Amino acid sequence: MKNAFWVTNLGYAFLDEELSARLDGSQKERFLRHIGGQHEEWQVKQADYAIKLYQYFLSSKEKAEDRQASSPEAWDWLREEASRLLRLKHRSYRTEKTYLGWIRRLGEFTGYKAPEKLSGQDLQDFLTYLAVKKRVASSTQNQALNALVFLFREVLQKDVGNHIDAVRAREKRRLPVVLSKQEVFDIFDRMSGVYRLMAMVIYGCGLRLSECLRLRIKDVDLKKALVVVRSGKGDEDRVTILPKSLRDDLKKQMYYAKRIYEMDRKNDITGVVLPQALERKYPNAGKRWEWFWLFPSQSLSVDPKTAVVRRHHMHPASLQRAFKRAVEEAGISKHATVHTLRHSFATHLLEAGYDIRTVQQLLGHKYVQTTMIYTHVAGKDLTRVISPLDGLDG
Repeated sequence: MKNAFWVTNLGYAFLDEELSARLDGSQKERFLRHIGGQHEEWQVKQADYAIKLYQYFLSSKEKAEDRQASSPEAWDWLREEASRLLRLKHRSYRTEKTYLGWIRRLGEFTGYKAPEKLSGQDLQDFLTYLAVKKRVASSTQNQALNALVFLFREVLQKDVGNHIDAVRAREKRRLPVVLSKQEVFDIFDRMSGVYRLMAMVIYGCGLRLSECLRLRIKDVDLKKALVVVRSGKGDEDRVTILPKSLRDDLKKQMYYAKRIYEMDRKNDITGVVLPQALERKYPNAGKRWEWFWLFPSQSLSVDPKTAVVRRHHMHPASLQRAFKRAVEEAGISKHATVHTLRHSFATHLLEAGYDIRTVQQLLGHKYVQTTMIYTHVAGKDLTRVISPLDGLDG
């Protein structure tokens, strides 16, 4: 910290500014270029961090004045307008909840500063606060950035692209938790019914939990042994494999789903929700069998977007509880979740000799670098490595 204040003083002296003044991006860059010719790259980065940190501390002194002009009611309008625009752009309900949550937190951070007075500096200070005070992961900070850039650009009609110069959260690259094939078998052996089938589909097809829950009847091709994943992460479609060993169980599940479907049609229940604008284009398609959920919920629920009572797919928490219980009963000490099955799918394919590009396609990763992380845990039998200590005589 002492070095940080020394660098800050040096920068302000070079720029001939008072320590109470806020620096803009061009001033900071001028100072960094000045020291760049005399110091190593890591020292320049350290100076950059120190300046950003000091700007954040200065912002705390300015908040008292802004709080006097607070406008909580205006922030209610901001959230309502953001919700309207997100639905207009066909963002998922999960994304909507996440974005509205970050807007609420920004309001709390700024003391519900009048929206028309919000600036890129407020966004920068909030992102720095998340990194410095809350110590969030880089992915969490990026999520907040995406949500609040949407707020500024789409709701407030302000471009903040040149103002985002916050302290970045440190990226922590963690190796994924992977189960052995025996551990996967032991977990499945302690599950039953539809939960066991869903877990096996996730592992056998390499799906995310949400992708499994959103499967429709028409997405499962039992003859070709393929599954079509629609609107996956990044709103991308893809095709993945379907284990032939699951055909009979899936036929039984389709028969069970058909009974619920026929009951809904008999009771004239509103059709299932359709992706994006299909409901307007084909208003009755939601009542067709091919669009029905493969894993429908046993009870009706209220659609959070439209307040319409209809049949939704099963809730993720039910499978998560069943999986957690099976992991405990199997005596597995790894921090395994339902998503661990997807990690295990990728790792076991690489261990079986399939190339990285094939695994990337099956997982639906946009970049092969994302898939490459599984190479760090695949096919490495470290138990055969002999420690040099064991090789010493005596």
